[in-house]
Amino acid sequence: MAKRRLNKQQQWRIKKVQQERAARAAKKEESIGEKLDAGDLGPEQQGLVIAHYGQQLDVEALEGEDTGKVLRCFVRANIDSLVTGDKVIWRPGSDGTGVIVARCDRNTLLQRPDNFGALKPVAANIDYIILVIAPEPEPHDNLIDRYLVAAESTDIPVIILLNKTDLITDQNRESIDRLLARYEKLGYRTERTSAKTLEGEQAVRVEDLVKDQTSVFVGQSGVGKSSIIQTLLPDESIRVGALSESTGKGIHTTTTARLFHLKCGGDLIDSPGIREFGLWHMTPQEIEYGFREIRDLIGHCRFRNCSHMGDPGCAITQAAEDGRISVERMKSFRRILQDMAEQQSRGLKAD
Repeated sequence: MAKRRLNKQQQWRIKKVQQERAARAAKKEESIGEKLDAGDLGPEQQGLVIAHYGQQLDVEALEGEDTGKVLRCFVRANIDSLVTGDKVIWRPGSDGTGVIVARCDRNTLLQRPDNFGALKPVAANIDYIILVIAPEPEPHDNLIDRYLVAAESTDIPVIILLNKTDLITDQNRESIDRLLARYEKLGYRTERTSAKTLEGEQAVRVEDLVKDQTSVFVGQSGVGKSSIIQTLLPDESIRVGALSESTGKGIHTTTTARLFHLKCGGDLIDSPGIREFGLWHMTPQEIEYGFREIRDLIGHCRFRNCSHMGDPGCAITQAAEDGRISVERMKSFRRILQDMAEQQSRGLKAD
């Protein structure tokens, strides 16, 4: 599929960033080369990236006498970008650090666009994406749909988890039930829980969702991702943020993606909160594929260049009129396409 065209300014910024990264990598490679020449590195062994701090990573040894230990490692310049959840081949150094010499194949990769128009990997080898929402901040269809479209493009299963069920009131109960039912009808698994209490027949123990799996929690700030992790890992030092009283939006508390081992079995990756999950790097065809109820309608419109905004013979518009696509999802679908068109228009005008 064709990629979004970048304007000249974006191309220049990307080139500049790549040059700066190459310069830093060359300097780092020189230092690593000196260590290699000095024979300070031990034998190759497999490890797991559990945290990423710029040019350095925390790697857990998966074999040998260092099994279970976590070491700060450097990365050879010829290795593609590494993320939390990656399995790597590394060599220990005599100074307590290590050097990553290769990345193992990935089963899955979660990505999102960065500020320069390029895809940025977030986490690797994920079994489930757990999309956390809450009564406060109020969940919005469009934001949920953006996460789901991104997830569909990776073929990683999604669980929609309603947290903070203790905040459900008579005023918001009906709207929340309708929202969850809409996604259940599409085949998405939904669950309910609360980091404060597990009372009620609908409450689920989060351990049951993450057991023996590698999961990543996503969702806007303030929905309680870090609070949930604290219930799973009470001994870990995880800062918990409160909603901003002035805006009602969440305060970011997590600064880097980190992998945690769970006592119940499995791993959990906590990623930085994302209020907006940009999809403008995707093509309209990829957006269509990201909506399950629209997927089978791709290619059935009368015109190949159908905008799906009321064009004659539009199969998607007809499906919405027939009730096969909900009003909320159709509105969300069109809003995403419109946002993409506006982004591309601004890019072309800047050329």
